[in-house]
Amino acid sequence: MASESTEQGGAGPDLVVDLGNMASASLAAVGGKALNLGRLVAADFPVPPGFCLTTAAYRNAAPTDLDAIAARLGGMGLDSMELDSMELDGIGLDSLLPGGTRRDGSERLAMAETSDGGNGLSHDDRDSLAQQARDAMLAAPVPPGVEAAIRDAYAAMGSGPVAVRSSATAEDLPFASFAGQQDSFMDVDGADAVVQAVRRCWASLWTDRAVAYRTTNGISHREVGLAVVVQRMVDAATAGVLFTANPVTGTRTQTVIDASSGPGQQVVSGTVNPDHFVVETASGRILHQPKDQPSTLTGVQLRELTSLGDDAQRLFGAPQDVEWVIDDGGKAWLTQSRPITTLYPLPEEDPFTGQTSTVGPAGAAPGADTRVYLCGTLMQGLTRPLTPMGLHVLALMRGNNSGPWKTLNPGLRMYVDLTPILRNKSGREVIAKLLPLADGRSAAILPALLDDPRFSVARPPRRKAGRKDKTAPSRTQSKGAEGTQGLGVFLGIIPGMVRALLWPDRELRRARRYQDRLAARLALPLPATAARRLQHTEDILTITFKGLIQASLPAPAMGYLMLAGARRLLRGIAEPRELEAVLRGLPHNVTTIMDLELWHLAVSLGTDPEVRKAFSELTPGDLAVRFKAGTLPGAAQSGLQAFLSQYGHRAVAEIDLGMPRWFEEPDHILGMVSNYLRVEDPEQAPDRQFARAAGHAEARISELVERAGTESRLRGRLVALCLHRTRQLAGLRELPKFCIVLVLAEMHRQLAEVGAELVKNGTIGDAGDVFFLDFDELRVGLRGADLKGIVTRRRRLYDVELRRRRIPRLLLSDGTDVEAAMMAAAAALPQQAAGDRLTGTPASAGTATGRVRVIMDPVGARLEPGEILVAPSTDPGWTPLFMTAGALVMEMGGVVSHGAVVAREYGIPAVVGVADATTRLHDGQSITVDGAAGTVTW
Repeated sequence: MASESTEQGGAGPDLVVDLGNMASASLAAVGGKALNLGRLVAADFPVPPGFCLTTAAYRNAAPTDLDAIAARLGGMGLDSMELDSMELDGIGLDSLLPGGTRRDGSERLAMAETSDGGNGLSHDDRDSLAQQARDAMLAAPVPPGVEAAIRDAYAAMGSGPVAVRSSATAEDLPFASFAGQQDSFMDVDGADAVVQAVRRCWASLWTDRAVAYRTTNGISHREVGLAVVVQRMVDAATAGVLFTANPVTGTRTQTVIDASSGPGQQVVSGTVNPDHFVVETASGRILHQPKDQPSTLTGVQLRELTSLGDDAQRLFGAPQDVEWVIDDGGKAWLTQSRPITTLYPLPEEDPFTGQTSTVGPAGAAPGADTRVYLCGTLMQGLTRPLTPMGLHVLALMRGNNSGPWKTLNPGLRMYVDLTPILRNKSGREVIAKLLPLADGRSAAILPALLDDPRFSVARPPRRKAGRKDKTAPSRTQSKGAEGTQGLGVFLGIIPGMVRALLWPDRELRRARRYQDRLAARLALPLPATAARRLQHTEDILTITFKGLIQASLPAPAMGYLMLAGARRLLRGIAEPRELEAVLRGLPHNVTTIMDLELWHLAVSLGTDPEVRKAFSELTPGDLAVRFKAGTLPGAAQSGLQAFLSQYGHRAVAEIDLGMPRWFEEPDHILGMVSNYLRVEDPEQAPDRQFARAAGHAEARISELVERAGTESRLRGRLVALCLHRTRQLAGLRELPKFCIVLVLAEMHRQLAEVGAELVKNGTIGDAGDVFFLDFDELRVGLRGADLKGIVTRRRRLYDVELRRRRIPRLLLSDGTDVEAAMMAAAAALPQQAAGDRLTGTPASAGTATGRVRVIMDPVGARLEPGEILVAPSTDPGWTPLFMTAGALVMEMGGVVSHGAVVAREYGIPAVVGVADATTRLHDGQSITVDGAAGTVTW
């Protein structure tokens, strides 16, 4: 790891750089902390004087065996639990509520019990190697030339205490700040003490937390280096940290300042309870400050710090986390500035670069043209980001925002602009009725938005009589194409709806025939070049969807229209919730049929001792390897092959074209078979449960028809017709999506082949890289352009977003997570916490008591029969788990969200929209789910 130029221990001109002379310094030479300080000094910010001992000194001092240790560590990875729990810059929402801002990443790295990154090393092994690296670094002598450079630079500063701070090359990056991962030392006095502090900084590059953090962020242990910043200590009267955007709510127009008397290290480490201030950045207006106690900062000081922070944000082009000190004379100094990496991206940012067209919104007038965005992918049950190709295809399916709904993709998730609806009187009424059905938590936020003057009903401008702009299309004209398009789709499905009402069986057969025709139409004649495959993929996208909707949507649309008719006929006779049972055990649901077929496959395989042995001893991943090699026991090999020939196009998060399909990675399905083989109680068998649910539904229909008949015979007959048609047709609600996913899977298959060709050409490094590009870029790639750099940047962004746990369901254009802002405001009020109860939206009636199984990703998940499935959200890829679940608890969703609908159909209790369910509940905990009351108790 030593550089050739310094490995003999001689001093060189590159060992020490003054902070005022770092204009041409590189990240590799001075690390992130020093580089940022140098930029602040060059821009005339008040920064204490000092120097940087460059990474050349570290590499010179590093012992030879350190490289071997780093290589061994490089083979390790962290499992998904670590990726989910790792905090990118050490800022946790639990510590950032209005009581005070604390930043101590070293204390809160939530690590899994064990990890195997492919080389057989556990977490204990990794920590042991990290300890070896630290010990080696501490034992190695400081080379004479390096020590002389330190002493000379320190002497040039004059006597007195200094701060000795680590500055790693993998630090203060746009995607990971590494706050708190390496050590810093305050009040170091004397040359001998400075040399020893430098040695300890070098060793801190190998702390357990720093090694884990680098592993999580995919940063090489062998390439990382460490510089050291030595700065004059400021006699602090007051010190602390400031954030140029609110780290709790995400609001970019607010500055958050935490302050305490004395050194700022106390605030950073969380050893004091600081005074907490929130300031409106543009105006300097104080929005929040401590009450009933002397303040550590005056209004003038707050405005000065806010201005310094705003200027630093403009300098670096991104929101900043700044450490500051005010000395005895009242002068403010900045001692550190790093990017805030946990903020959710702004809607206007480019999803691939994270950059906006301007430096930032901090100087804009508060509330100026603020817009509201609803996360559409959360409504689809997805918390994970979509691949760039997945987003690209969804945009093309929508006509690239040519319709009435404008969408944006912050954080690689699709958001819908709700602002025009909120500013329209009729739109408000519609969304107030529909949003509770889709997502109860979003609906709970809505009233605050409706009361917000920024989103009040807007009257259209009045046109002066006799004046008309002939160059610009009128409002009616601009909406004409959109309205005609929507009307055309609606008129196109009416004949099918009529046929479904009059001849439901015939319409069912018609829909199934279309599915077969679609599969044939998707086939591409072979052989085919990569260019032909790409063209075929685009052609599929443009020619299939209109016909798909007209063929598959009419029947389920009529089914739910009949349910609405029954609800109206039963008004005053039955409560709306009583009709919920009618939807249990629905026939003709392709997803339910799929799940039951998988169950029957498991039952048949369970009679084979060899199969049972294999599925009980091998992991889903090992079973998948054997399946691909054709070496599973015969019955399992042929049975799974038959299942995948019909359903292999499906996937978890299947609306994302970039996600691997089950025909590529059957791990999930093999894991489900393993789960089913553990069902021993006949009464828990999914087919029996489904049959019982269907029986309950028919019984409820008979009861409701009888009650309606007491009012009038005609009403009873109409209710019977409506409810029987509902059961005949509503189950087809999954068919449109099933067909869409069939199309996406074929596009995925063809693009994977294009990717394989591009790998041969050296254009990309892996066939899967095609899903991080769009069609135009792939065409350029087929002509020989090198796309590896683009892919690398996008994969890094995608990996960062995969680790993000909190996704704003309603996001403002100034970055505000509306729900987080409301929670922060509520947390500041005195309240009684219910320590043994969670509440959400009632989604499927019934009660169940069982042990919790928290599942963040269904692939490879294990759910014992009767366990309570607790998940962030679900989509069709999760439904095989429902077959053995005792109940369902979801963090998102409403009564019509996918998980809620399927839970009702399967007859299991469900509560959705339960905030923080996956963190408040833990594996093995015994809970009771009441799906009618919407409660989870323990």
